[in-house]
Amino acid sequence: MFQDRVQAGRRLADALEDFRDRDPLVLGLARGGVIVAAEVAAALGCEMDVVILRKIGAPGNPELAIGATAGEGRVAWNEALIAQLDVSSGYLQDAAARENEEVERRRRRYLGDTGAVDIAGRTVLMVDDGLATGYTALVAARAVRAADPAFLVLAVPVGPPGTVAQLSTEVDEVVCLSTPETFFAVGQFYAEFAQTTDEEVVAKMEERRAA
Repeated sequence: MFQDRVQAGRRLADALEDFRDRDPLVLGLARGGVIVAAEVAAALGCEMDVVILRKIGAPGNPELAIGATAGEGRVAWNEALIAQLDVSSGYLQDAAARENEEVERRRRRYLGDTGAVDIAGRTVLMVDDGLATGYTALVAARAVRAADPAFLVLAVPVGPPGTVAQLSTEVDEVVCLSTPETFFAVGQFYAEFAQTTDEEVVAKMEERRAA
């Protein structure tokens, strides 16, 4: 059990200590992952940026992810779940378009006139506050991989074993502090797990830029 995202980030930083001498770039998955990532970047004394993603929810159940997008056409779908729920192609197109618009809004809000950090040739530590289905992390990993990092690590405090195993094929290494067999939601492993706001993300990004 983690107290909150800050404590989880500090514990995750301890597990990533071996990367300190590789001049890593920490990428926080917005929004909650940014809070964890900021602690990792502060502890390792390294640069930080953000990956902006949006979950695509099922009809009538927005919390059930049937896919995820990183914008610019980078979408991953849970084809089995889509077939099981008999989701129409029209719904998929409309939902993806809505979430892509939100990705772009957040990109402008979080980064302003500052462009994304160049990933090519870097050791990248991609950090989130936890894994559930893994679809947002999957989209993030593929988007980051397309930017040609030298070595890509997915680092999270907690995730189910099956999801961790699946994502290990998308990155060079997965660092996960806890892989409980009984897993319902990431929030069950945190004493405090309030939704992260845009303002908190912007504050953390500005704090790390200043550092």
